[in-house]
Amino acid sequence: MTPSVQIADSLLAAVGQAARRASDAMLGLQHDQGYWWAELTADTTLESDYILLQLWLHPPVDGVWNPPNRAQIDRAVESILRRQLPDGGFNIYPQGPSEINASVKAYFSLKLAGRDTASPQMALLHERILAMGGIQAANSYVKLNLSFFGLYPREDVPAIPPEMMLLPGNFIYQMSSWTRAIVIPLSIVHALNPRRPLPTGFNIDEIFIEGVDLHFHSDAKPFTWRYTFLIFDKICKLWEKYGSKSLRAHAIKKAEQWMLERTRYTDGLAAIYPPMQYVIMALDLLGRSADHPDREEAEKQFNALMVDDGRRFFFQPCFSVVWDTAIAGFAMGEAGMAPAAQMRKCADWLLTKEVRRKGDWSVKRPNTEPSGWYFEFANEFYPDIDDTAMVLMALKHMTATDPKALEACQKRAVQWLLDMQSKDGGWAAFDVDNNWHVLGDVPFADHNAMLDPTCPDITGRVMEALCMYGVPQSHPAIRKGVEYLIRTQEADGSWYGRWGVNYIYGTFLALRGLRAAGESDREVHVLRAGEWLRSIQNADGGWGESCASYNEHTYVRAESTPSQTAWAVLGLIAGGDTNSISVNKGIEHLMETQRPDGLWDEQLATGTGFPAVFYLSYHLYRNSFPLLALSSFLKTR
Repeated sequence: MTPSVQIADSLLAAVGQAARRASDAMLGLQHDQGYWWAELTADTTLESDYILLQLWLHPPVDGVWNPPNRAQIDRAVESILRRQLPDGGFNIYPQGPSEINASVKAYFSLKLAGRDTASPQMALLHERILAMGGIQAANSYVKLNLSFFGLYPREDVPAIPPEMMLLPGNFIYQMSSWTRAIVIPLSIVHALNPRRPLPTGFNIDEIFIEGVDLHFHSDAKPFTWRYTFLIFDKICKLWEKYGSKSLRAHAIKKAEQWMLERTRYTDGLAAIYPPMQYVIMALDLLGRSADHPDREEAEKQFNALMVDDGRRFFFQPCFSVVWDTAIAGFAMGEAGMAPAAQMRKCADWLLTKEVRRKGDWSVKRPNTEPSGWYFEFANEFYPDIDDTAMVLMALKHMTATDPKALEACQKRAVQWLLDMQSKDGGWAAFDVDNNWHVLGDVPFADHNAMLDPTCPDITGRVMEALCMYGVPQSHPAIRKGVEYLIRTQEADGSWYGRWGVNYIYGTFLALRGLRAAGESDREVHVLRAGEWLRSIQNADGGWGESCASYNEHTYVRAESTPSQTAWAVLGLIAGGDTNSISVNKGIEHLMETQRPDGLWDEQLATGTGFPAVFYLSYHLYRNSFPLLALSSFLKTR
């Protein structure tokens, strides 16, 4: 036996042992009901918004703010302060720079909760906010929230008219699902024009920069969409003063009905934090008392996002249970080391989460039979394409207690995915052809997520899932998907990742989709992608990418992470590179960083909510994806 063979055998044995430890550890994380579920964490804006909501729900009495849940507010303050940066500001992803919106929200909430503005922490934060442009540099949603308390002039924030509910052409469904879920309850709040009370003497005047215009003006040129929308905003403000009160009341009623309908069969509107917060505020203004069933349910679902275990206090933006389960289940299935009974429990649980009601997606696909999976424990109106593809891939490795039910479910979901392909050949997250790019010029569109366009990462995953279920590589949907991926490849050979950070994520999924579709690993687009992945490998053998890549519109190097290292290895293998030094070093890095208990640590955020605005740390990514990478490596031998 030659030394090289001995080294190869030794590496394979070590990889097999590492995969076994990881698989055993993952089995230990499975819940009794069959699912996997880890915490999903973000930045301090959630805790800051929680404090703002408490001011809304518990206004000052005789000018004194004394909320009944003072202890929780104090823990929220501690949670925020623990994450303050040395320069005084707050960031939106680990190791990122201070960010104006997070910093302004923190300042407001900390001052409201009683932090002395002369304290070193607050003084430093104040200084940092001014250096970043003051409150005037914050986005529309920050200013809107503050305007409800008279802390920012209402005339200087964008109008969000509920009359949008009355516009023709299914206008509200041209916005992304999460945007419409946010702005429809917010339009109710805005239209009812609250001026909520503040503690006596409270203001945040000190973070305004004197002489800087408060209005969301721009240098928009005439005859552009941006200019048109700014004119429309002025018209909306005149309408608020002089328009038909009966028409506005009708629009508010339509918005209320839409909002309440979508709080049924779900854990809060869209099952995500921002809409759930605005639903509470809207219901309050609509006269629902604290003990009204709708209001009670809304507050219950919002508070369920809170983690308060005595040691930690934070809010999760939502629950990622179906997503976590699908990825973990697929990784376990690929490893082939889990007991069949454990996998069957997972399949049985996933079958209970299939959507069987029509939701917002059906506006553009009215004749498609409902199917698919959502992200959270319950979110019937919003199954998403990415989750559906991932669940299908997991279920391919499982049997269920009722095999016929499983087969029927899989068949429905495959057809649902086929029907949800957009005209450009790609797949988006929740909707079809959600690409009215002009909406990006709407004044309140500065959360960078007005639309839900197709993206390479979801497209690659869907193609892999469809081909796994026997959709022919010659099928028109697959061929259009291949053309879409070739067309959207970046000049450097990578692909953009909309829902994971960032180009590493997009590239690994695009390559897996192309491989499933039968693309040769000798094709130039595949070769270029592999060369790009190898070119960005870190010296330690791993891969890492910063969230800053979304701001720079190109790859930005970061320290190696388990999830991104696994993605790169998986991408290289999918591109036909199974035995290069890069792949071997990547596998070695995963083994070297594996903990004795079989799991991994990860400090950086590798998930994306809204690019350049909101990021996510999926605490199961660091374990599921390395297991998948180790298993995939073993299968190449």
